[in-house]
Amino acid sequence: MKFKISRFLIDDIENEDHPSNFDFTNEYSVLVLRLPYINKDNVEVVSYVFYIDAINNIVYKYKRSQKEFIKLGNFDDLYNFLDIRVDKILTKIAKLQFNIERLEDRLYENANDDNFPNAWLLYKKDLSLIERLMGHCLVAFERFIKRHKSSLDELEYNDLYEHIDRAYRLSKSGIEKLDNLYNFYRAKADEKMNKIMFLLTIISAIFMPLTLVTGFFGMNTGGLPFTEDPNGTLKVTLGVLFFEAPFVFLIWYMMRKD
Repeated sequence: MKFKISRFLIDDIENEDHPSNFDFTNEYSVLVLRLPYINKDNVEVVSYVFYIDAINNIVYKYKRSQKEFIKLGNFDDLYNFLDIRVDKILTKIAKLQFNIERLEDRLYENANDDNFPNAWLLYKKDLSLIERLMGHCLVAFERFIKRHKSSLDELEYNDLYEHIDRAYRLSKSGIEKLDNLYNFYRAKADEKMNKIMFLLTIISAIFMPLTLVTGFFGMNTGGLPFTEDPNGTLKVTLGVLFFEAPFVFLIWYMMRKD
């Protein structure tokens, strides 16, 4: 079915990557909704384009395979078409929220969960995509409702608008929760790294004097002390232990105090 559409809108209609938008004239309006599409639990992107005959209140849907508009029906049919898809988006968000809660529980039980980064990235990617798409959709859909308010079932479309807004807000809050979990994960990882570095520092502090003494007595030069003494090794060992004792006691005291 052919329509006289402004050439400025044709590119928007044919472009699958065009963000959600709404344009209108006195005779017609064009609603572009780029929405998340849930395909086997994966979040993909689908662009829907609707041509609304403003005189007869008839809605046509653009079929990309045929590059033409096919009659969808009236505004009730448009509502049913969108309501099913928005409900699937809300279901996906609910599932993501449940997975995030499980991820949170595992993280608090074991802050060194090796699977956390991959799970976090997957959930963040899906929620960020949904949040971005639903944000654009919300603006375009609000303009559409204002334009055709007198012809719409107010209860139906207010309900649909609320669902779109809820999907946007829930995805946004999910992203914020993921960011908080990541900050907690990083804090625990940094704490673990600090403990490792502290332990290495202690080991270095203990063995540094021993290394110095070993290097000193390992020199192939004359005049070294205790070289002619049959008990020289024992004396050096006792001297090293006596020299190390204050360092060991100081480290033990600092660790006990913490």
